[in-house]
Formats: sequence, structure tokens, C-alpha cells
Amino acid sequence: MDLSQLRCFVAVAEELHFGRAARRLDMLPSVLGRQVRQLEESVGMPLLLRTTRNVALSQDGAALLDDVRKLLGQADALGRQFRDRGRRRARILRVGAIDTAAAGLVPDLLHDFQEQRTGVTVQLVEDKTVRLLPRLLSGRLDLVFVRPPATVDKRIELLELFHETPVVALPSRHRLAKRRRLTVAALVGQPLIVPDRASRPHSHDLTMKLFERARPKPMIAQVAEEKQTIVNLVAAKLGLAIVPRWASRFAVSGVRFIPLALENAMDLKLLPLAAAWLRGSRDPLRDEMIAVPRLRLSKYAAKA
Repeated sequence: MDLSQLRCFVAVAEELHFGRAARRLDMLPSVLGRQVRQLEESVGMPLLLRTTRNVALSQDGAALLDDVRKLLGQADALGRQFRDRGRRRARILRVGAIDTAAAGLVPDLLHDFQEQRTGVTVQLVEDKTVRLLPRLLSGRLDLVFVRPPATVDKRIELLELFHETPVVALPSRHRLAKRRRLTVAALVGQPLIVPDRASRPHSHDLTMKLFERARPKPMIAQVAEEKQTIVNLVAAKLGLAIVPRWASRFAVSGVRFIPLALENAMDLKLLPLAAAWLRGSRDPLRDEMIAVPRLRLSKYAAKA
């Protein structure tokens, strides 16, 4: 057995669903299933009871689960100790961010941070929230800027920062492109491009929730995972998209970004951005970086 097999077993035991566990670990369900089977073969007993519809812990699996969790916790703690020693010598801070935060918040944040803390190397990873949080939990990242999930792992400390502002991305020669502001009503009947909900629930739900009071419902023409791809599809005249304002920093010609006029104040709170780190962990460099947005929150929020 190895640690990766044990992590797969714990994920399935907690989710009781191979698909959800695979998404949580950012791996294919077939690979996850193979890892669990190899673990069962190495211990010589079934740990999970599977049917076509349900997954449950076997008696042996339930008995082992707590011990496996403790073992993984000890392995993660040991790994963090070694990584922290190396990082203290190298003065490296590993930061993860979702795409719009990487385009908007992070450049200003790094500029302000490095003004007061020279000689620190920041390694930046840009990815989705569902992939950044597992890297944070495993110790591969020290600080991430993400959309806060519906359920937050108790090992994660979360600091909500502000909400990004939604705008409309549309082809620069579209008939609506000359307007100074657009309403949701103006978008009714227009083909819309939305993110895939499985990987970007906040960004997907942004469009759907804004259209909750509209009649008829939004006309979804295309689904894509990456916001950069969505903006490129807008440039190709395949539809319009409601995106965070920082997406306008993506260098794509032929696209105009127009402010979205919102009547309901709650509609302005659909794109939350938060900083996240491991609860109870000690990291002076990381804490210094967290202190920067705490002190300059109004400055960053005004640009979001």
C-alpha cells in the first residue's frame, strides 16, 4: 500500500461516491477505483461494499478508517515540516489563485507585498478552486485565493475579502456593444456562454441567478471550463457572457466589456473571493502576505 491509495480510500469513504471522490482528488474515477482495489488487494480484505447504485464501508473498512486518517495526518505534518524547513532557507512562498484573481488581485498584491518584503520568491499557480484547495491541504501551496466552497474543510482557515463585479463580455461589433450599461433584460434572447458548473459553480450560478427573475430563461449556447476560453468564444461571435470584471484583463481583441446594471443589491454578492490557508499552521511569510489585503482591502475591492 502507499499514501496515494490511502487518500483514495478516505475520499471514497467520506463521499460514499466514486465520482464525487474523484472530483475532490482531481483524478479520473477509473484511476481512483484502481487505487482502491490495489489497496484492498494489499490488505487482503474488502474495505468498501459496492453495488450499481451505492457505496458503503465494509466492517473492516470502517474499523480502519480512523487509523488511516491519523496516519495520513502524521504523513502530511511530517511533509510540511520538511517543506517548511526548505522554504525558510529558500524564502519561497507558494500561492494559488483562480484565473480572475490571478489577473486582477495578485499583481497588485505582489507589488505591495514585495515593497515591504524584498528577497522573497513567490511561486504562483493559477487553477480552479476545486483543484487549489486539495493542493493547499496536501501542503503543496501555502496560500490560495479562491471562491469559498459551500462546505469548508475544518482544516482550512478562510478570510472572505470582497465580491467581484460582474460585467458583460460581447463582440465589439454586436448591436449592444455601444451601450454604456446593460441590464439582464437586455440579454434575454441572446445566446450565452457559461462556465461548466462542476468545476466553476460560482461563475456558472452567476448567470443562472441573475436570470432567475427574467422571462424567458437564459438561452445557453455554449458551456466551457476556462474564462479565457469563454472570452475567446465571445470574440468568435458564438455568444455573450457574464464574467467578473477582472476578466477584461485577458488580452483578447474583438471583445468589449460593459458594466451590468443590477437592481438587487444581493446580485452584487454572487462572486465572492476569499484567502485560504491551513488552520493552525505557522508560516511568518504567509502571514505577512495575508496582512497586506487586510490593510488594503478597500483599494483592492474598488478594482474588483
